[in-house]
Amino acid sequence: MSRSFAVIFDMDGVLFDSESVYIEGYVKYASDYPDIRETSLSCVGANGRRTREIFMEKYGESFPFDEYYRKVKAYVQSHPIPLKQGAVEILKFLSEKNIPLALASSTSTPSVMKMLDEAQLLPYFDKVICGDTVSHSKPHPEIFLKAAEELGYAPENCYVIEDSYNGIRAAYNAGMIPVMVPDILMPDEEIREKLSYLFPDLPAAQAFFEGLIQ
Repeated sequence: MSRSFAVIFDMDGVLFDSESVYIEGYVKYASDYPDIRETSLSCVGANGRRTREIFMEKYGESFPFDEYYRKVKAYVQSHPIPLKQGAVEILKFLSEKNIPLALASSTSTPSVMKMLDEAQLLPYFDKVICGDTVSHSKPHPEIFLKAAEELGYAPENCYVIEDSYNGIRAAYNAGMIPVMVPDILMPDEEIREKLSYLFPDLPAAQAFFEGLIQ
């Protein structure tokens, strides 16, 4: 069995169908602000600190970000977040083939660990890197480089499965193999140039890895 590569997963929008719920929350609570949906879309893949910066840049320092962020987080937590189709299957397959797996999510550690634990996904991951454990948000490559280092793999031998523009940019900037499984946003011209692979869903990504290993 091949162990010549590792796979790093994003969480929101890749393993969990959560990004759309975040967007719904911002639209619900901050609908008085212009282009709120577009602004929240630009935050997909970013951590809380970078999300704050994006909102302040758009609406000014008077924007009550903390108030809205608390409401949106509560909104998300009050909604059941389903797993994406094929999430368990691809993790189980790669794990059974002894492929090292890491999760690299911009979400904070408590939220990540809670979601993974409740969905019984935590045992599949060798390493879990969260947004509050790094200094820079995606599209900076720090979180992926940290994941690769902790797995003990060179960046060029790491596949990164992402749904967001910022995530693909981060994987590309890290010198890794960017794999996009779109969620809310389809790749534009810039992102297509940075992609190594584009799959419609996780089962298609799993089929790719099955061929790679066998």
